[in-house]
Amino acid sequence: MGKSLVATTLALSLAHKGCKVGLFDLDFTSPSTHLILGAKDAQPTEDKGLIPPKVEGLEYMSLIYYCGNGAAPLRGADTSNALIELLAVTLWGDLDFLVIDSPPGIGDAMLDLVRLVPDIEFLIVTTPSQLAFETVKKQLRLLQELKIPIVGVVENMKMTEAKTVQEQTQCLGIKFLTEIPYDASVESAIGNPDKLLATEVAKKIMKLSQTL
Repeated sequence: MGKSLVATTLALSLAHKGCKVGLFDLDFTSPSTHLILGAKDAQPTEDKGLIPPKVEGLEYMSLIYYCGNGAAPLRGADTSNALIELLAVTLWGDLDFLVIDSPPGIGDAMLDLVRLVPDIEFLIVTTPSQLAFETVKKQLRLLQELKIPIVGVVENMKMTEAKTVQEQTQCLGIKFLTEIPYDASVESAIGNPDKLLATEVAKKIMKLSQTL
């Protein structure tokens, strides 16, 4: 849930600044932003396309509308087709920011987003684990090769003073944005955006949002 929490909190922070913000949960492996927002009864409406419901000041779309509490066992072309259809039929209107929560790592969804979304930029969220960051480094190098803009790297759930992720990020020539400390109070704030925005995690992300 780490990256989804960052994506959701970032979207909420931008909306609280007065921006028009959309949040699009395209995590085919496990969509979870609806839990963070407490979006229990939200559903899109149809009018020559899908109009996202308004949730906590956000235009909000999610795969959860279609897969419910079940898994979405898609692979290969099915994943691409589902993503392309959702991108094509969703009517966002005039937005300042569209925050997309995509699956982790390098896969069909990420490659399709690179191919299909104009002016896309990536904000990469990683944990402090060196094993996790090995995968992140491959993703960063691929984005660099494809000349896709990278906003920077956020190190989430930080519990030590180690600077390994920061140093390796900077060695790749990519901006290290911030460390977000592990905050046990976040779990009790799931489903309560007001409570979430009062956590130390949210305060860090709000500060980050001011630079975007």
